[in-house]
Amino acid sequence: MCELYCKQDTLALRGKHIGPSCKVFFAADPIKIMRAQGQYMFDEKGERYLDCINNVAHVGHCHPEVVKAAAKQMELLNTNSRFLHDNIVEYAKRLTATLPQTLSVCYFTNSGSEANDLALRLARQFRGHQDVITLDHAYHGHLSSLIEISPYKFRKGQDVQKEFVHVAPSPDIYRGKYREDHEDAATAYADEVKKIIEDARSSGRKIAAFIAESMQSCGGQIIPPAGYFQKVAEHVHKAGGVFIADEVQVGFGRVGRHFWSFQMHGEDFVPDIVTMGKPMGNGHPMSCVVTTKEIAEAFSSSGMEYFNTYGGNPVSCAVGLAVLDVIEKENLQGNAVRVGNYLTQLLDQQKAKHPLIGDIRGVGLFIGIDLVKDHVERTPATAEAQHIIYKMKEKGVLLSADGPHRNVLKIKPPMCFTKEDAKFMVDHLDGILTVLEEVMETKNDSVSSQNTVCRTEVPEEVHMESAKHSATESRENHSRKRNGVCPDQQALLSKRLKT
Repeated sequence: MCELYCKQDTLALRGKHIGPSCKVFFAADPIKIMRAQGQYMFDEKGERYLDCINNVAHVGHCHPEVVKAAAKQMELLNTNSRFLHDNIVEYAKRLTATLPQTLSVCYFTNSGSEANDLALRLARQFRGHQDVITLDHAYHGHLSSLIEISPYKFRKGQDVQKEFVHVAPSPDIYRGKYREDHEDAATAYADEVKKIIEDARSSGRKIAAFIAESMQSCGGQIIPPAGYFQKVAEHVHKAGGVFIADEVQVGFGRVGRHFWSFQMHGEDFVPDIVTMGKPMGNGHPMSCVVTTKEIAEAFSSSGMEYFNTYGGNPVSCAVGLAVLDVIEKENLQGNAVRVGNYLTQLLDQQKAKHPLIGDIRGVGLFIGIDLVKDHVERTPATAEAQHIIYKMKEKGVLLSADGPHRNVLKIKPPMCFTKEDAKFMVDHLDGILTVLEEVMETKNDSVSSQNTVCRTEVPEEVHMESAKHSATESRENHSRKRNGVCPDQQALLSKRLKT
């Protein structure tokens, strides 16, 4: 008999049977989602949430055309790619037609992690080099080979940086080493990669690949400065390495004007390998590596056959074809431009109004809101970001926070997101920021009048919100939570935040 558990029962069973490292959104008050449609998700009580998180449900949750394509093919056949089938050929043709001509060979896999792992194998086999250059705060997947090249992960855990891994500064012109006032930030950041290559060569090491998301997601919604990728590719190619563009989170038209995010950098920049996943199957496990004929031939010449049981199966390819059809039929790239521009305009207006907003950055339906406690120092407003995402959840809007300091609100919704959705989200954000900033101002005025020394401007209620997260997250971010408010102000702040 099928039994439906209440949220508390489900949470308890999850804690008992699922590993403690498997976290949920809003750990202090998780949501039990029962169904979803388009850009909306619904909990067990039927409450609706606007989904601003899911770049996986690319064309919308449970899109009827995608569901229909999957069911139709599943009724006929699903098997591995050892057999001939039209779907895999047709999908490879459709996919490569969206890419530069040199990117013509597809390897089908099941997840972004599988795709990036295979990309590393391709790069290392190409000329026999081993070393990899990655960006600071980068995340490329959960396999051991990818944790090794993901500072976002290995700097939080017990792993140490491997000798074959080299970390370049993230090309962040707002918070990074070279900022928007630098005369040529793109060259300055690319020169950091050049120096890494030179240092590696002097130590007898050889670069196999430079890997980067075309726009860094976990790194804090970072858009590289124009010209950066071209310059990096030039340095990497001179060293005999290849350029891997990770499009797992940001591909398939999310930037609007281009189908792939790397295409924003101009026609003169073409990666050697492109990896893709997440939105590819609209939630169905599907991913791919696309590369050049030269790299593919070097890989096959090794004698090691590549085979993936489920990669490129008929059902997955039917789903992938349906996703491409929907993107085209519903002009979702055009929607990303129109709604993305409108949303950015609304957020820019909020930036002028709210001192907590330090920077708005993004392209299409990939936007970050960098929250700060001080505009000059650009001090990350970490606890405030956690407070805001919980308050937004109460209003029926699902957001997440990421970046090195977990202070960047990430917006990457399904591509069917509308202008009405954008306004709904921003109106609630405006209200929450207004209340939060009023509380902070009241506290500061009170502290100033009493001549009391206090280390921070963060309300205690905000810290309490953040402190409810899992014990693991608490340990990872211990330094963030030391900053309490002066004890004699807590009652006032708590009362004001609840009203």
